[in-house]
Amino acid sequence: MQETKTKLKYCLYARKSTESDERQALSIESQVKEMLQIAEKEELDIVDIRRESKSAKDSNNRPVFKELLEDISSGRFNAILTWAPDRLSRNAGDLGSLVDLMDQKQLLGIRTYSQTFSNSPNEKFLLMILCSQAKLENDNRGINVKRGLRTRVEMGLWPGPAPTGYLKEKRTDRKCQCLIDPDRAPVIKQMFEKVAYEKWSGRKIYHWLKFDLNFRTAAGKKHLSLGNIYRILENHFYYGSFEYPKKSSNWYQGKHEPIITKELFDQVQEQVKDSKLIRTGDAKEFAFTKIMKCGLCSSGISATEKWKKQKNGPPKRHVYYGCTKAKDKHCKCGYISERELIKQLKDHIDTLNFKQHPMKDKIKDEVKRFKKFQKMLLNTTTPVSVEDIDIQNYAKFLLQEGSVEEQRELVGCLRGEVVLEKKKVFMKN
Repeated sequence: MQETKTKLKYCLYARKSTESDERQALSIESQVKEMLQIAEKEELDIVDIRRESKSAKDSNNRPVFKELLEDISSGRFNAILTWAPDRLSRNAGDLGSLVDLMDQKQLLGIRTYSQTFSNSPNEKFLLMILCSQAKLENDNRGINVKRGLRTRVEMGLWPGPAPTGYLKEKRTDRKCQCLIDPDRAPVIKQMFEKVAYEKWSGRKIYHWLKFDLNFRTAAGKKHLSLGNIYRILENHFYYGSFEYPKKSSNWYQGKHEPIITKELFDQVQEQVKDSKLIRTGDAKEFAFTKIMKCGLCSSGISATEKWKKQKNGPPKRHVYYGCTKAKDKHCKCGYISERELIKQLKDHIDTLNFKQHPMKDKIKDEVKRFKKFQKMLLNTTTPVSVEDIDIQNYAKFLLQEGSVEEQRELVGCLRGEVVLEKKKVFMKN
């Protein structure tokens, strides 16, 4: 009896549907307009209007709806005005939250365009049926979509966006059909041929596409990244087969026209595999590659390892650092040996004030640890003050003899950005 006397304070909640079969549903502003007309006609007290575009398919996916429930719990309003029950919930979790608020008598009513739900057993039951029906439609839609995709791939049709070199057929009676892109397919074929026959690297392909051909994708109209190039070179789709879904081991023979042969694809895989072994499998860790940039074109700095034979003794190792030329293939940065690089870094260390340097505490802790070890090993009690240690010299020692991690951490702590320009190292603040 008390519930009927309580004045209802409404929050108008409008959510745009994102489901494909509801594309003709009212937009958010149309919903708001219609519901405000009902509120004016029935003299409903609208405290606030909330708009949301997130889907109600998954629970805890709508921040505005979550705030709505919190405001109901706090007593800001006790009723909801919305276009239809499925705007509030299409999943069991959100539906349970609404019903719980009604059971606690915090949510006293829900008004839709054609129905009213109060805190009574029959009307709450009807609300649950309507929202559960919306969830059932969601579940069935997912099953139908998967079945449709499975049917298409069994027909040899690729259901996703067309790979570079192909275009999607726009006819509704031939969905998912991939057609040869006359502008880009020949370039894709040349990419495979250059890797297979001329042993081109991915980086060389990248420069060729970007700077020589100004090659761009059909959809995004962007240059291909190095990662995209390797994904193209490893894509079975170009010789006629494809796997769907990815990593499912379900292979299908495509209905599309191949751009390359299976033999050419296999030849490229051998070349790419060898290249990847060099790049990633047994890749060397170089101390200064990830903490420097080219001072001319702002590309990263790469390192190469060379072994030179000696008349007497084993081959001698040499490491050289230089610009990757990712942003300018004609960059004139030049290469510098690791020995000369360390020498120049040592010169910069002489100019640093380690009393304010973040590496100082770490170096002191390391020296303390070494002194403890020395005391235990030699069984000596002679105290050595850490303050007497020359921090600059210890930092130089790390640059010369430290591990890759120690060298990288030390240089990373230097103030400013470390750049390499024409075989010279500079510190830029």
